[in-house]
Amino acid sequence: MLKVMRQHAKYFYVLFFIVILSFLFWGIGTVDKTGGDIVAEVGKHKITAEEYWRSYENVNRFYREIYKEKFNEEMEKKLNLKEKVLDSMIQEQVLLVAAKEEGIGIADKELQEAITHEPAFMRNGVFDKSIYVNRLKLMRITVEEYENAKRQELTLNKMRHLIELSVDVPDMSANLQKLSGDEKSMNMLREAMLSEKKEKALRSYVEGLKRDIKIKIDTKLIS
Repeated sequence: MLKVMRQHAKYFYVLFFIVILSFLFWGIGTVDKTGGDIVAEVGKHKITAEEYWRSYENVNRFYREIYKEKFNEEMEKKLNLKEKVLDSMIQEQVLLVAAKEEGIGIADKELQEAITHEPAFMRNGVFDKSIYVNRLKLMRITVEEYENAKRQELTLNKMRHLIELSVDVPDMSANLQKLSGDEKSMNMLREAMLSEKKEKALRSYVEGLKRDIKIKIDTKLIS
């Protein structure tokens, strides 16, 4: 039972990558590897070295918090972290290109709804504009930068949701009957298997889109 769950656990990390990389601006000023170099081009969009290293540091910090002292250079190489970060960033841009072509976006009302329900900007359970503005100032982010990033995050979530809706949910009972475990463990396994199917559907969709989008990558800049 545990062996099967470990095999599927890797897909949760992929989902974590996607979530973390949505918040590109939250780590501004933490990495001094900027320059004017372009790590990748996805259509007309350029992923700069600054954007890449900022995202990489956020993901690296995430793994350090999970694994503590066990997370070292050897584990980082084994996880192929640098390449996975870039792959996730490219995937996000491909989805944003697709969303634009399909006319899928976020209305101003949707954006404001998301911002005013963000716990980080609340006081006593209610949105506080002064907290919102001050928090952004502390992170050296303008309101426009944050709202643009938030709009992109919501667009990506909408795209992923639409793709996931296309995933057929199979009857897993037959496979699960061969395993033993309590109800909680079985539910965790069922969710892991479904996440695997959703992740495969997302990757398949993105790979299909890549064939119609010009993508250039300079791997020397992340080596």
